[in-house]
Amino acid sequence: MNMVAQKAEIFEVGPRDGLQNEPNAITLAEKIALVDLLSSAGFSRIEVASFVSPKWVPQMAESAEVLAGITRNSGTSYAALTPNLQGYEAARNARADEVAIFASASEGFSRANLNASIEDSLRRFADVAKAAQNDGIPLRGYVSCVTDCPFDGPVAAGAVARVVGKLRALGCYEVSLGDTLGRGTPEKMDVMLKAVLDVSDPAALAGHFHDTGGRALQNVDVALACGVRVFDAAVGGLGGCPYAPGAAGNVATESLVRHLRAHGFETGLDVIVLDAAAEMAKAMRGT
Repeated sequence: MNMVAQKAEIFEVGPRDGLQNEPNAITLAEKIALVDLLSSAGFSRIEVASFVSPKWVPQMAESAEVLAGITRNSGTSYAALTPNLQGYEAARNARADEVAIFASASEGFSRANLNASIEDSLRRFADVAKAAQNDGIPLRGYVSCVTDCPFDGPVAAGAVARVVGKLRALGCYEVSLGDTLGRGTPEKMDVMLKAVLDVSDPAALAGHFHDTGGRALQNVDVALACGVRVFDAAVGGLGGCPYAPGAAGNVATESLVRHLRAHGFETGLDVIVLDAAAEMAKAMRGT
């Protein structure tokens, strides 16, 4: 008797979280071409833009032009990162289908990344959350440094749970748990997830695991065992973190699809298209 595969979803973040850290200039046409190819792979959600200051993230300076230039798939939601109300309004005007806010579970990283304490950043996000709710635009949340911080060291699981609870209370339909440094081990991930499950249903969580330590897929397995079924990934393994030196890229989408399939989970993605997109992504970064 054939077992029916369970469903899992990959949220593609390569065009934003991946490309934003690439040091070489990437043209607008290249960014649009990558999103268009990914759109044809069958993703329900693709993060394509970030409305942060170009001074800090120059690679994302053309986010509005990317959203204007892509060929939109009717079955795909195109997401943008929005750090404040100004960024949210720019994303809305550029017709982003959903927006995301990003907090940290550690004070050191929050101050480096957002120039604000965790509490101050959450207060800032309240305006974005209210505007998104009024406009009927879905709001997603990110939590950085869910096991380790480059400034504060190990992060307590309870600290992660507190931030997740507050993001959910702001109206985030889903919160993505970021192993920003890629130092998370399966043991750390299990402790963290169990604490977070006290404040959130697993259906409202996503895993966002960097592969710096080569353990991203092991951490995916731990999250699957905890009931998580959504994972962020970047085609070609693009990305890292500008505030976490040495943190290599996100788990590669094409590797994650195959890993999930081998464990009985189907994503509905076209691996042939993904492999082509991975080659495109690697060419863009010069690897």
